Amino acid sequence: MTPPPALPQAPLTVAAVQSDPVPGDVAVNTATAARLVTGAAERGARVAVLPELFLPAYHPPTLAADPAGTDVVAAADRTVADPRLAPLRAAAVAGGITVVVGAAVRHPGGQRTISSLVVDRVGEVRVGYDKQQLWGDERELFDPGTRGATLLVDGWRLGLGICYDGCFPEHGRAAAADGAHGYLCPSGYLAGSEHRRDLYYRARALDNTMYVVFANSVGGADPWRFNGGAAVHDPEGRTLARGADTGEAVLVATLDPAVLAATRAAHSMLVDRLPDQGPTRLSWVG
Repeated sequence: MTPPPALPQAPLTVAAVQSDPVPGDVAVNTATAARLVTGAAERGARVAVLPELFLPAYHPPTLAADPAGTDVVAAADRTVADPRLAPLRAAAVAGGITVVVGAAVRHPGGQRTISSLVVDRVGEVRVGYDKQQLWGDERELFDPGTRGATLLVDGWRLGLGICYDGCFPEHGRAAAADGAHGYLCPSGYLAGSEHRRDLYYRARALDNTMYVVFANSVGGADPWRFNGGAAVHDPEGRTLARGADTGEAVLVATLDPAVLAATRAAHSMLVDRLPDQGPTRLSWVG
């Protein structure tokens, strides 16, 4: 059995955002993100999570037609110095808030990834995580990431995932095995997927007795119309805050280390899990 990870010492207030970005307009979407982040900070949030590919918008035709205009460029050390991001950097500094926001990123080796940028409280921007599990036609435009990532904020370890990553139990479990207390998932769920959208992330929370912060785009035109439902789930998979299926929203909730500790004491899967499930499986014919 593995020892339980150390718990944070103080609560952490987070925000899950749903909004409708403009396809291809990184500058306009950055301004929208700055406005939403400022509102989250005014309500006490110390971390804000915005949807997958929010900066260019999740709109594959535009992403395919204008990669130069929709991408941000990362340096070898994964920093990003795009002047279009200045309003978001300023909002993070002014609000004392860490921002996780979706972007299309061009890396020095030429790889193009669906990524989460992390804008810290001093305004530095880094590529925090590259999506590992690409969905459908994303494979025609992007390269998969090759490793997981954990963000450290105020003593909280927050695993990073993006949309389809959260459909794989092992992705959330890898974050928990790295000591994560929470799992941040910028996403892009299309209208018609409400059941799966709500079930996957509640399951990841309970599977791993960790908080889950789920952000999603909303609105847009078919076939790229998104269904909102941004949410924060507690470590038993209960929903603390949830947005409607339509309309912009900033959902704020507080992650409580006492709740985390009590849940992990009552539901000890992280400690009890086997190192493997055995070398072979038995099969029987009945």
